[in-house]
Amino acid sequence: MSINRLKNINHLLCQFLLIFTLISSVSLGAYAQEDAAPAEAADAGVDPALVSQGESLFKGNCTVCHAINEKVIGPALRNVHERRDEDWIKAFIKNSSKVIASGDEYAVNLYNEYNQTQMTSFAFSDDELNSLIAYIKAESAKPVAAAVATTAAADGETAVAAGGGVAAEYITAILIGFVVVLVLILIVLGLIISVLTKYLKESKELTEEDKDVVNQDFDLGKLAKSNAFLGFVTFFFLAIVLKSAIDGLFTVGVQQGYQPKQPIAFSHQLHAGQYEIECVYCHTGVEKAKSANIPSVNICMNCHSAIQNVGGQTGMSPEIQKIYDAAETGVPIEWVRIHNLPDLAYFNHSQHVKVGGIECQTCHGPIEEMQVVYQYSNLTMGWCINCHRETEVNAKGNEYYTKLVELHDETSKNPLKVQDIGGLECSKCHY
Repeated sequence: MSINRLKNINHLLCQFLLIFTLISSVSLGAYAQEDAAPAEAADAGVDPALVSQGESLFKGNCTVCHAINEKVIGPALRNVHERRDEDWIKAFIKNSSKVIASGDEYAVNLYNEYNQTQMTSFAFSDDELNSLIAYIKAESAKPVAAAVATTAAADGETAVAAGGGVAAEYITAILIGFVVVLVLILIVLGLIISVLTKYLKESKELTEEDKDVVNQDFDLGKLAKSNAFLGFVTFFFLAIVLKSAIDGLFTVGVQQGYQPKQPIAFSHQLHAGQYEIECVYCHTGVEKAKSANIPSVNICMNCHSAIQNVGGQTGMSPEIQKIYDAAETGVPIEWVRIHNLPDLAYFNHSQHVKVGGIECQTCHGPIEEMQVVYQYSNLTMGWCINCHRETEVNAKGNEYYTKLVELHDETSKNPLKVQDIGGLECSKCHY
């Protein structure tokens, strides 16, 4: 056998490896399309407008505590309509405390499973509840797949491909399988080449030129010193450094998770959670001003002039004593600001809370469960823009938007969203 035959065999093996890879890729794509088909079939016959309305309600009110396919603060909602009937779901959304107090076994077990955390009550209409359930049904009908998250990562939160197709864990397993197969093929190729090389060395038909090729040794040191190898290593190192630097720049000014120690150990879990004190009682400017404002000592004393101890303890607690001291001396409590926006950004609480009907938890997270408040959302520009792209304008009962909604409906079948009324204009948020 000549050296040319050896080269031909190597060439054929490489072609086989390439064909195997292409066939595997096509098969994976076909499997993904086949897997997506049931989701498309399940969506057939569902009113898209109803599902869209439900999606808006879900993203605006529920994503803080719930996701379709994974546990967040509350349980995953996939196929919840199969576990409970719709009347039960509606009653639980409207007033979970009432359902739990009724002794409903499923509700009580759910309450205990999640550390006796009660879900916020929502005064949704029957139409809104129907749209919300329709959205959950539509999402449940899709194959389990990774979806966009959030939290804590795009815009800083990790974004994964959404929609039909193969679930992320299955794709990972398939890719690992392919890598294993390719490694085995490379091992087999190495063994074949080793046997052929040994055979050729014993052959008497080789020319001197062929013998030089067959007998050449692989020099790792020479490879490591080659310009091509050094260039590749340098490029790889610089790429990692550059990516790390860019990622670091994107985190400048982002204070997600910031949780400073306050001068008084005030518990939102106790006040907003256990005692269900409305946010607007303390943060009086949230519905009528740009800022929500930090409550003054006078607001604290509205309650604490009559409440001097907590939990049956004798005497006044040290933390409540600090409130009395501030009231007597007139020296304001120096609360530490947690949510900070840059001076170049304009945000109006009343526009979002009063006009837009946005819940406090949408931006601030499950505030009623926080013993010590921390910055829940990343509050980046991308995070705000995504919200403006996805949030529908709450035009019900607001004559200001009546004509605008009519004009929008004439040209589009999609719901009117914040981006359609200038929510993406630079001057809206930047002076």
